[in-house]
Amino acid sequence: MTSTASTSTVSGLFSSSTTASAKRQALRAGLDSGTLQRWPGAFSPLVAKLIADIGFEGVYVSGAVLSADLGLPDIGLTTLSEVADRGGSIARATELPTLVDADTGFGEPMSAARTVAALEDAGLAGCHLEDQVNPKRCGHLDGKDVVSVGDMVKRLGAAVAARRDSDFVICARTDARAIEGLDAAIDRAKAYVDAGADLIFTEALRDLGEFERFRNAVDVPLLANMTEFGKSDLLTAEQLTSVGYNAVIYPVTTLRLAMGAVDRGLREISSQGTQSGLLDDMQHRSRLYELLRYADYNEFDSDLFDFTIEGASQ
Repeated sequence: MTSTASTSTVSGLFSSSTTASAKRQALRAGLDSGTLQRWPGAFSPLVAKLIADIGFEGVYVSGAVLSADLGLPDIGLTTLSEVADRGGSIARATELPTLVDADTGFGEPMSAARTVAALEDAGLAGCHLEDQVNPKRCGHLDGKDVVSVGDMVKRLGAAVAARRDSDFVICARTDARAIEGLDAAIDRAKAYVDAGADLIFTEALRDLGEFERFRNAVDVPLLANMTEFGKSDLLTAEQLTSVGYNAVIYPVTTLRLAMGAVDRGLREISSQGTQSGLLDDMQHRSRLYELLRYADYNEFDSDLFDFTIEGASQ
């Protein structure tokens, strides 16, 4: 029996053809490139495909979004297995590197070490660990608290020690700005760099001036969080570039857009009895099929069953 299905058709059809190692190298190269790396949040592999298709540099998986998608608040209720499973599915959907939110590492320092191992196995390019205490809260809400610098250094040290691929990016997020002030947050960031952090996530800074002060004080790549309805001004990519930031995430934007549209659409159906007035706001079937590579799957299926059995005529 001879099949005509080609390797080129199959390659990358069911998963990214770029290895996890190559994606990690791409993430590090992007951080060192001098070009702001833009990582919108993806709440599903399909959203990740759209992020890649439009031309962004990477994908982000938010813990808050993952929690919300499970119908849970962002207070540390998700598990490592849930994050690794969803994060891995999203990471495999595109050729882009994917950074995932690993909260506080799901426990003590040894748990943070296991978290890094699990996320490496899932194909993520990197993760961030934060210095909040458990139960953690959204970084832009009040009522948070942070662990001591020493405890966070232990958390990071365990994570760095557990890393098997040296290109896997370990990012340290500090939530200290809203609790201890900007100077303390900067001091914490310096300690986290000394502990081995490759990237610093400066959570809940107020304005461009604070982002610039952080940049001037810390000599490693920095990540900005441009989440809506939070404590930070919504700065443009040009503004963040102007003060030397290396990366920016838009963690909940796609979920908020989607849920806003779903909310309006369901109310329209409830009040009008039909979705006919919503068609212009919908993604067309043809666009969905384009993102899903429907034609490539169809070609693969056709090639697979276009075969002959040697000696069948004898």
